[in-house]
Amino acid sequence: MRMGSYNYYKMFGCFNRKFKISESEPPPDVKEAFWRYSAGAQQMTAEQLLKFMVQHQEEYNCTAVDVADIMRHVFHRRHHELEMPSLSFTLEDFFYFLFQDDLNGPINPQVHHDMTAPLHHYFIYTGHNSYLTGNQLSSDCSEIPIAKALENGVRGIELDLWPNSTKDSVHVLHGRTLTAPVPLFKCFKSIKEHAFVKSPYPVIITLEDHLTPNLQARVAEMAIRIFGDLLYCPESGYTEDFPAVESLKYKIILSTKPPKEYLGSNHSKEGETSSPKYKDFSDDETEAESEADDKLESDSDYEDYDNCGRTSGNVAAPEYKRLIAIHAGNAKKKCLRQVLRVRIDRARRLSLSEQELERAASLYASDVVKFTQKHLLRVFPKGTRVTSSNFGPIIAWMHGAQMVAFNMQGYGKALWTMHGFFRANGGCGYFKKPHLLMSKNSNGDVFDPKLPWPVRMTLKVVVYMGDGWRLDFSHTHFDTYSPPDFYTKIYIIGVPLDAAKCKTRIIEDDWAPYWDQEFTFPLRIPELALLRIEVREHDRSDKDDFGGQACLPVSELRPGIRAVPLYDRKGRKFKSVRLLMRFRFE
Repeated sequence: MRMGSYNYYKMFGCFNRKFKISESEPPPDVKEAFWRYSAGAQQMTAEQLLKFMVQHQEEYNCTAVDVADIMRHVFHRRHHELEMPSLSFTLEDFFYFLFQDDLNGPINPQVHHDMTAPLHHYFIYTGHNSYLTGNQLSSDCSEIPIAKALENGVRGIELDLWPNSTKDSVHVLHGRTLTAPVPLFKCFKSIKEHAFVKSPYPVIITLEDHLTPNLQARVAEMAIRIFGDLLYCPESGYTEDFPAVESLKYKIILSTKPPKEYLGSNHSKEGETSSPKYKDFSDDETEAESEADDKLESDSDYEDYDNCGRTSGNVAAPEYKRLIAIHAGNAKKKCLRQVLRVRIDRARRLSLSEQELERAASLYASDVVKFTQKHLLRVFPKGTRVTSSNFGPIIAWMHGAQMVAFNMQGYGKALWTMHGFFRANGGCGYFKKPHLLMSKNSNGDVFDPKLPWPVRMTLKVVVYMGDGWRLDFSHTHFDTYSPPDFYTKIYIIGVPLDAAKCKTRIIEDDWAPYWDQEFTFPLRIPELALLRIEVREHDRSDKDDFGGQACLPVSELRPGIRAVPLYDRKGRKFKSVRLLMRFRFE
């Protein structure tokens, strides 16, 4: 045979290998479960499937009606017929059902946390610079990313408010950058239209206000006109204790620093502040700006939250002040501990940069946790993250910070973690904080994540197999002449002592890889742990290819054999790619 013919034959043979797709076989555990619950028969009845769901999958609320619906869905999808001759499953039906993530997913798709606790008892899905379409320096500002974030379940939206060039209208943009502005009214309208598409629970709008009193009055007028009765405005003008989340359903909440006064004698024209003392920076101010501001303001500036009306001059727009339901501020570096320890009778929000949070957590962690037992703490990315990258959120969560503000327009492993965390509780954007973060022990001490906690739970994970890449990817996406070589990496993200990682073996030349490997994870603080899954395709000559990822809160995992859907790099769910896994707690 000539060499050219040989190469042609070899290439043709490889293409045959690539396109040869065999039906996936049920893993032994699936077969064993079917024979056990069907009592060795060839068909599993609805009553037997119900027994499997309650005993094996531990879905104690599953009913005969639920099982009948499952069977009808499976029959319609597999056989494309509307009428099911009998409510029973073959082994193939049973296996098909277990691989359907909408029927047999890894977490509860419904809201199931207690939603009657006050607002600060919850982690809140929060965005940072929610109006940006890309990087932090030169991307366009738009209402479109706001709508997208809300439709994905985000409940905290941040808007930076600045005067336009003629100082007669309000623009939203990232100040001191080249970002192109978007009119505020477009952002407000987008929020109104999309606020409750994904979740009925409240949307908090964080306003970074760089406006004069006249423009603040315009913001108030605009908010009232667009949001109307959706706005939550406490009667007293401030909140002594945060209301219950359940009572705030379908409400929009404004949060910002209450406006400071502009002194008439020094205020010559609109747009000029009265004196350096009243210079206000956004929560995202640089360290240099913060240091300069420290020289101008006293260590007690945390009290400036409520300084409105204490001096003479042009009083700030009263209607604007009335609409601010959550009073907020940011702490200066040199008085951070004082701010955290101050005893005040009004519930409010404090903003810290990721560096300030790390410093506070390192030096006085208990003060941070105590603060979050009464107030809201928002943590935002450092200013050098110009590409819209994000930081690891776990350090903020394990110190009780409710509003970890993320750049939702970017992507990366930190954002995968954020997406996964808020798939909890039906994806409603509110995750009830564990009791250990909201309580004190008999000595009056709060939770300390640095303490050597004992193992309180063991999670056992079996990775059986995966499928769906052949439907969602081109046949040449991973390898030009052969099927892909998949492996799965498993991570535990949580307090430092719980962090772990492992991986399956590589399965060569298979579009439906079968691993059947078990991994054991001892956990000390399972309430704050996440299971991160990443599938890679092994490449001998280059970097391994990405094949999908998922992140799931351990506290939300449902025991039993489950279908785990995978997501792309930007957090979009693949149509077909999923893993079959088993979760067991001991």
